[in-house]
Parts: sequence; C-alpha cells; structure tokens
Amino acid sequence: MSGVATAEDVEDQAGASVLQQLSTLDRFLPVWIGLAMVLGLALGRALPGLNDWLDRVKLGETSLPIAIGLLGMMYPVLARVRYDRLHDVAADRTLLGSSLVLNWLVGPALMFALAWIFLPDLPEFRSGLVLIGLARCIAMVLVWNTLACGDGEAAAVLVVLNSIFQVLAYAFLGYFYLETLPGWLGLEKLAVDFSLWSIARSVLIFLGVPLLAGVVTSVLGRRRRGDAWYFETFMPRLAPVALYSLLATVVVLFAIQGDSITSNPFDVVRIAIPLVCYFALMWTVSFAWGRGRGLDYPRTATLAFTAAGNNFELAIAVAIGTFGVTSGQALAGVVGPLIEVPALVVLVYVALWARRRFFLPPAVTLAA
Repeated sequence: MSGVATAEDVEDQAGASVLQQLSTLDRFLPVWIGLAMVLGLALGRALPGLNDWLDRVKLGETSLPIAIGLLGMMYPVLARVRYDRLHDVAADRTLLGSSLVLNWLVGPALMFALAWIFLPDLPEFRSGLVLIGLARCIAMVLVWNTLACGDGEAAAVLVVLNSIFQVLAYAFLGYFYLETLPGWLGLEKLAVDFSLWSIARSVLIFLGVPLLAGVVTSVLGRRRRGDAWYFETFMPRLAPVALYSLLATVVVLFAIQGDSITSNPFDVVRIAIPLVCYFALMWTVSFAWGRGRGLDYPRTATLAFTAAGNNFELAIAVAIGTFGVTSGQALAGVVGPLIEVPALVVLVYVALWARRRFFLPPAVTLAA
C-alpha cells in the first residue's frame, strides 16, 4: 500500500515527538536547574559559613568539591565522542571551513557585541557572557542535532574539533575579548586583575583533563567491548553524571551567591536577555550560511546547532577558576543552561519547519 504525503506531513511526523525523544532528565532540565537554584539559596541561608568550608581544600584556585563537579560535567560528554571519525568531516572543506568561521569568529564577536549592548553597566556579568561566547558547544549539541535530523557523524566530529581548538585557543581569545579588544575600542576594562595563564590553567584542568580521559575511555572501551556495549550500555549509565554534576554545582554556586542574587533578582533577567538574542541570531545566521553554501539539510542543521550552542560547563569552570566562585562571571555561566535548553528545543522545531520550507519537495511518496 502506498500513498502521497505532503512535506507538512513529513515534518509533523518528525517533529511531533521531539520532546518525547528526550529523556526525563533532559526534558525537564530547566525545571531541575530552577529547583537547584532554590535549594542553593535555601542552603546558603542555612549554612552561612559554606564558602569558608569549601575553600579548605583546592584544586588550583578552585575548591575541590566544586572542581569535582566541574570535571563531572565534562567527562561524560567527551567520553561519548567517536574520536576515530575526524577524517570523515575533514574531507568536507565547506562544512569544516564554515564551522571554524562561525564558531571562532562570528560567535565570539556576536556575544561580545550583545554583552556590551545589554550589560554596559555590569562588567562582571558582561565578561561572563564573553566567556560563554568563547566556549563552543561540545555537550547537548549531539542531542539537539539528533532531534533536528542533522548529520550525527558530522556533529560528533565537529565536537571533537571544537574541544581541541578550545584547549589550544580559548585562553588567548579570552584575554583578547576581555582585555585587548576593549582597549582598542576605548571601552572599559575589567577592574579585576587576571592573567592569560589563569584562563589557560582553568582550560587545561577542566577541559584538557576530561578530554584526555574521554579519549582514553572511548578508544579503550569500544576496542575491548565493542560499539554496541559502549553506546547502548555504558554511556546511558555514565551520561547522567554530567547532569547531576551540573545540578550539584548550581546548588553550591547559588548557596554561596545567595545574598547578591536575592538583593538583585533582576540581574538574572538581564543576563538572560542577551543569551536569548544570541541563540536566535547565531542559529539563524548559521542555518542561512549553510543553506547559502549549498550544504544539504542534515549538514546545514548540524552547522547551525554546533555554532549556536555553547559549552557552559567550560565557561563556568573558567569563571570560577579565574574570577572566583562568588563572581558575577560564575553567576552568568550558571544562568546559561537555564536559557539554553528551552531555546534550543524551540530551534529544533524551527529547523524541522525550515527543512520542509527550504529542502523537502512539495510531496513525498510514502510506502507502507
């Protein structure tokens, strides 16, 4: 039996269960983060000496319990990547070149501009957004890309490239956008002293270490037990560690920053506004770029989501390691995933609509 379905029917079938395809943990991530914030505020009132207790043992400049949470956020994500597929996307120069330009030139510059437009009077939050703009997505992008019917292999490889590039260039770009560029433009510099090495050290610890661990885990685990066991048995058990670590870090940060947050609740809203603008603009520009460069839909969607998403785990880690756990930069990083999840879910639906509008033929023959 066969029939003819319109492109609208195909899109509806693909998009109707987007939320259902997410795990319960991922689907309600904004809720969990919100509850973690409330719990943190309550904990801060109950334990006013929490910050002093956390500072007793440190990894570098970061409290050890917080450092463990930050590493726990990164490791499961990086263990999921197929590191043997780099050559698959490296051969596609259009996709690779477009990704590098959008991720490392357009994205940071756009976030820098939005931070100064919306937060000219809040330098700590502004610089926190800059750190987010430099932390290119390596985490939930694989989920969004799958839901949007993007190219899974290409997304995995771009995640690897972004991870490697961040280890090599994040510190230099961070110093450029926080110190050098504002000086060139005659803008206000940060009153807090920090060095290029302070950023590099945070990146090496909180991205370099889990990246190395992720490579070793992926290569050895798949070699010894096979892909089926690794991705269908091991990773589903390991993956929730990233979310639990994120929530634990949010609880601690809000417990420590409770007074400043409750006295200025509107600051969280002000941080959220440029983030929403960033996701919408960056995704739209990237999707249009891919379409204009002649990429097919799967790779256009992959390009858009890998360029629009951000690695908030790294931004939080760098903010804490460089500016301190009570800094506005750390708070800005924590607000990030609260906004990212609903924004990227909406963009999944937009992507599926764009596939029908710009890529699918008017009618598709279905066979049953």
